[in-house]
Amino acid sequence: MATFEWIIALLLGAALLAALARRVGAPYPTFLALGGMLLAFVPASPNWTLDPQLALTLFVAPVLLDAAYDTSLRDLRANWRPVAGLVIAAVGTTVLAVAFTARWLVPGMPWPVAIALGAIVAPPDAAAATAVMRQVKLPHKLLKILEGESLLNDASALLVYRLAIMAMMGGHLGFGSFAPVFLLTVFGSLAAGVGGAYVLRPLTAGLRDVPIALIVQFALTFGVWIAAEAIGLSGILTLVAYAMTVARGIGPQMPARMRVPVFAVWEAVVFVLNAFAFVLIGMQLRPIWTRLAASGAQADALVTATVVLGVTILARFAWVMTYQAMKRRRTLASGDAARPRPTVGGGIVLSWAGMRGIVTLAAAFAIPETLPGGAPFPYRDLILLCAFAVVLGTLVLQGLTMAPLIRAMGLTDDDPVGREIRLGRTHAYNALLEAIKDDDTLSAKLLRKEYGAVVELNTSQTQDAPVDEVPGGPLRRRAIAVARQRAFELRRDDVIGDDAYRVLVQELDWAV
Repeated sequence: MATFEWIIALLLGAALLAALARRVGAPYPTFLALGGMLLAFVPASPNWTLDPQLALTLFVAPVLLDAAYDTSLRDLRANWRPVAGLVIAAVGTTVLAVAFTARWLVPGMPWPVAIALGAIVAPPDAAAATAVMRQVKLPHKLLKILEGESLLNDASALLVYRLAIMAMMGGHLGFGSFAPVFLLTVFGSLAAGVGGAYVLRPLTAGLRDVPIALIVQFALTFGVWIAAEAIGLSGILTLVAYAMTVARGIGPQMPARMRVPVFAVWEAVVFVLNAFAFVLIGMQLRPIWTRLAASGAQADALVTATVVLGVTILARFAWVMTYQAMKRRRTLASGDAARPRPTVGGGIVLSWAGMRGIVTLAAAFAIPETLPGGAPFPYRDLILLCAFAVVLGTLVLQGLTMAPLIRAMGLTDDDPVGREIRLGRTHAYNALLEAIKDDDTLSAKLLRKEYGAVVELNTSQTQDAPVDEVPGGPLRRRAIAVARQRAFELRRDDVIGDDAYRVLVQELDWAV
């Protein structure tokens, strides 16, 4: 019972912290990280542990599928060069810089352990950055680069992490054995993900009940990850390929009455997983700190964690600003004045958007506690401390200063998404008008008038109305709010019963 009470209290605390973060315009993982750190100093707090083999599956798989499902293939293709640079070169630079730094600070640390530490702190959680950037209207291209990076950098970093752990657990891993493992993991995982999406599609195609559909979706998400890992493939790459294939193939098959609650549940699940990741790592800080104190290594561990944090931030700056400078030089050399030129401000914002999050925490958790012979995994406590320091440091330093930095750089957005929304809305409503043009009923005439106004508004050159509104949107919501209040009064006065009230309110909700 005590565990259940703590779970309720922690979920409520996470919700309050997220609400506070939204109020001040900060990404909610920043406040969750602070809450997790404070939890370590609560005397009566529980000391829960998590099976390392479960960490990546539990925390990363649903988050990754949610991100992959919303990713635009068109935007990935359009920005493949900078995304590839961040996914491969920036991650590689960070891994090497952190590994060399760790070896310099802790000479006894084996190279595979140092590389694993670098891979753990390498992948930024761009979801935290994009949450801020959507509030301040960052240029669309930078936003899409960050979203593409957030989907794929986990795969590249955790692939290096996996190979480093394999080398530590199984002995020397030379290039002759590394290359086949790498190629099989990458291409085999992508093929398995795409193939799995087509094979499993019949399981979800005919589902129209929301609870059953959600259970099947979660089961397939974890099932795809577990199956991939069981046969030696990358769960991350397999799940990314699976989710993107499913998202592109589902089309209009999912009705609105399913899509709205399903998306809401997934959003809530991602939030809960983020909350518990920070809670669990916070619970590990106190025993880690106790063990470091017993060995007299507290000061050295703090120095190492602080330096690793600094190197992690600087390594991203080094790659991004170098890439931006080379791209500007190529643009000037081409002599094409119409070609967009990267700006220093854009490079600084992209560099500063390197906040770490749930993937870093989950990867640190997933380090085995012991080696095959039964000996403790070397420097595991130090790696966990460094991981939390990097997550907390980047979320606080960068998360709380991201919005002011974007404003200071003077970056603006020309709203390409808004233009595409108006274009798509015009075509969609024209198709709707075409479908009812021969109907002479009063309902059809009213609909033609309403939907014709939508087309007229979205083809107008003035474009005064917000892009997310159709004609009468605010007026409709105000009128429906009055109707909903009247329905409540009718139920309160026993004019209608609860069954009729629920049907009426659901009808009004869908009409908004």
